[in-house]
Amino acid sequence: MSKNLTKRSEDYSKWYNELVVKADLAENSGVRGCMVIKPYGYAIWEKMQAELDKKFKETGHQNAYFPLFIPKSYFSKEASHVDGFAKECAVVTHYRLKTGEDGKTIEVDPDAKLEEELIVRPTSETIIWDTYRKWVQSYRDLPILVNQWANVVRWEMRTRLFLRTAEFLWQEGHTAHATKAEAIAEAEQMMNVYADFAENFMAIPVVKGVKTANERFAGAEETYCIEALMQDGKALQAGTSHFLGQNFAKAFDVKFANQEGKQDYVWATSWGVSTRLMGALVMTHSDDNGLVLPPNLAPIQVVIVPIHKTDEQLAEISEEVNTLVTKLRKLNISVKFDDRTTHKPGWKFNEYELKGVPVRIAMGPKDLENGTFEVARRDTLTKEVVAKDDIVNYIQDLLEKIQSELFNKALDYRNSHITEVNSFEEFKDILDNKGGFVAAHWDGTSETEEKIKDLTKATIRCIALDRVEEEGKCVLTGAPSKGRVLFAKAY
Repeated sequence: MSKNLTKRSEDYSKWYNELVVKADLAENSGVRGCMVIKPYGYAIWEKMQAELDKKFKETGHQNAYFPLFIPKSYFSKEASHVDGFAKECAVVTHYRLKTGEDGKTIEVDPDAKLEEELIVRPTSETIIWDTYRKWVQSYRDLPILVNQWANVVRWEMRTRLFLRTAEFLWQEGHTAHATKAEAIAEAEQMMNVYADFAENFMAIPVVKGVKTANERFAGAEETYCIEALMQDGKALQAGTSHFLGQNFAKAFDVKFANQEGKQDYVWATSWGVSTRLMGALVMTHSDDNGLVLPPNLAPIQVVIVPIHKTDEQLAEISEEVNTLVTKLRKLNISVKFDDRTTHKPGWKFNEYELKGVPVRIAMGPKDLENGTFEVARRDTLTKEVVAKDDIVNYIQDLLEKIQSELFNKALDYRNSHITEVNSFEEFKDILDNKGGFVAAHWDGTSETEEKIKDLTKATIRCIALDRVEEEGKCVLTGAPSKGRVLFAKAY
């Protein structure tokens, strides 16, 4: 199996696009801007879903489902929200088709115009807050802690598999609270849940921070985020959590009687991650040979390939391998024994390397004779010969080691690509020649932020939560600044 992957150093964007398709994660569909997520890609997304869903439930959230279609009038109730999404909305205007006069073509029936147009959800705040109005009367009805797994549509002109598609999969949490403090605590908690998932499950180090007013979610008072750094030095927003204040409660008249018996508006949050995380996963760990998957997310953690010339050898090897498979599965390790006789071992090695399977075990007649297995790591491409008696513990330890080493490798890269600068010349030089996060003083104005973006294409990714408060001068204007923010070019 020939990979023929473009090298990252030659064309990182082309490498990514080729890898997503060749590793069987996804492909473009017959619908412009939409993708088909293939079974192998979907299996990774399912593992992400399962872990996140567990974390949501552990923090008291329940899943629900709300309509895909949102009446247009709902959007007009929250002005800043509609401004943020107006240019990306798909709109349903009719409800019926009919056969054309030629008896062959299909056309929209002009008599089937909807009284009110429906928006295909770009996000669900409006329909959910209209629903919450019916659910909330008293402080006893709060908090509402609800999550939805769904698809959303945001009409994109320039699309890239997983990173930016017109339709994508995600989860969106929407919560309602009696107090401002509770809502802020919820928004911060969910940012921390996302950070924990990214770092401990995806092996992706992230910076936790808040967005500037320019970059904030439409309708939010504060947006908390986790920002990751890809191997090409560009940032990727990996998850957001929004404190919405009382904006949506006021727009949809969601009031409750508080403990003093007075009417008050509820406080809100929303938070979400999407299939963009698949793009982050590919770009953080993978190499010129294909995908590199952290064991926690790999659909197949261990693949076993037999090497044989005769059916008798295959039968003997299979007996040994099946015993090992049983032992590994008892430890919840996902393992595949690839005993297909239609493909040669070399072809299989290539395929599983491309697909990022963390550990590959090979067994041939000599290994059988010696009571050993050959164990290869995908991340380092190194091999070891391991005795049959030690193999189960060895594999268990190795998977944990690969998980932590992938994180540490990505962390070292990220930390070596956070560069402090004090002049605009330095700022531009780092962006153009080194990449990564540029830690620079900013005067706090939207005008300066916009000007820097126009001049360099870099945006403020976040104001890091752990930043040191220090007096300084804005890198562009020289005006006073209270601390550094992280700039980067981004996906």
